[in-house]
Amino acid sequence: MNVGILGGGLAGLSVAAHLDHAYEVLERDAACGGHCFTVEEEGFTWDGGGPHIIFSRNERMVDYMVSLLAGNVRRARRNNKIFFKGRYVKYPFENGLGDLDPQDRFECLYHYLHNDHPAPTNFREWLYHTFGTGLTEKYLLPYNEKIWNCKAEELGLDWVEGRVPKPPVEDVIKAAVGVETEGYTHQLYYHYPERGGIVCVPRAFEPRVRKLTTGFEVRHVRRRGPTWVVSDGREEREFDRLVATIPIQDLVRVVEGVPADVAAAVRALRHNSLIVVAVGLATDRLPDYTAVYIPDPGILTHRISFPGVFSPHNVPPGRSLINAEITANAGDGVWELSDETVIRRVVSDLERMGLVRPSELCYTRAVRDTYGYVVQDAAYRRNRDTARAWFEAAGVVLCGRVAEHEYINMDVCIERGMAVARRLNAEA
Repeated sequence: MNVGILGGGLAGLSVAAHLDHAYEVLERDAACGGHCFTVEEEGFTWDGGGPHIIFSRNERMVDYMVSLLAGNVRRARRNNKIFFKGRYVKYPFENGLGDLDPQDRFECLYHYLHNDHPAPTNFREWLYHTFGTGLTEKYLLPYNEKIWNCKAEELGLDWVEGRVPKPPVEDVIKAAVGVETEGYTHQLYYHYPERGGIVCVPRAFEPRVRKLTTGFEVRHVRRRGPTWVVSDGREEREFDRLVATIPIQDLVRVVEGVPADVAAAVRALRHNSLIVVAVGLATDRLPDYTAVYIPDPGILTHRISFPGVFSPHNVPPGRSLINAEITANAGDGVWELSDETVIRRVVSDLERMGLVRPSELCYTRAVRDTYGYVVQDAAYRRNRDTARAWFEAAGVVLCGRVAEHEYINMDVCIERGMAVARRLNAEA
């Protein structure tokens, strides 16, 4: 069997590294990595697809990813904050109630304990039902509507389980009276490459990949008898089986013979685009925060992170770096802003937050990713399942976040790549 693997991101490389059959990975860009790409400029190292740190509830996968880095790794404790009413509150919000004003603290605790919101049918209702009015309206609702760039009632519930855990009552009470508690404990410690940024994870697979072609943009896929023919407009490749890890929206446009109902289902799948702005400073005075979450709708970015905290080798001596993430969609007015305008907005917001002095700026850059986040709305499962079923029946295996259109992290992308390889290895 000869397998074509469309896309050289983390999922595609994971499939290839564990596949026994003959194969070829076809990657559009000059280098592999997909969302896990790293920018190295002027002594700064930062992740252009947004910050990616290594953590998981699955300790086996953490150990595996750490082993891939072969010693080029450091372990650190999370120090995340939430920027709320001009102050930096401990993350997650329900564990930082002791940092709030007394009235806000009371409202969060009271409504968490006295919560009669009915069983939910959408994400907005789930927030109220799970956390109560105070926690929801002060942080969870504005933050989630900002990051997802839509109203919370438009989101379904499929993705929530395990991603937004309900805190124990005793932890919320302790936090409200000033007793230290920790939430999201599976994220409390994380790993990150010592040098080279998160692209080191996909790069670690490349020596195990037997055949990889970069600069090959898949433009047309069709059947020729029992085989698949894949073309970039100049060359053709023939394969017995296909594994697609490229965005399903791109895939449906290039595969010949996709039925109209399947194409419509894919068009209905929603995603957010991502703009990441890097701001370098000629100072090392920044706080040692890992990341800061920002629910304030008046501030453009929803989250900032500090690459120099991930690893001191990410910044030159005496300097520091902030990454700001902004979700947007074509047509919303933000995506259409020039990079220069977005950078000015971000710098102004960071100055307002007390993090940046314009005189200290020494480096800025913005990068964009069309398929930054999968949005799992109320119709998501029906549309995704329609598309998956057709591609599976046609002999195309979907693998990875943007191909499966599912909100999964690095560990799950790698794990699913392994599973696809095992499945194909079992075939004659």
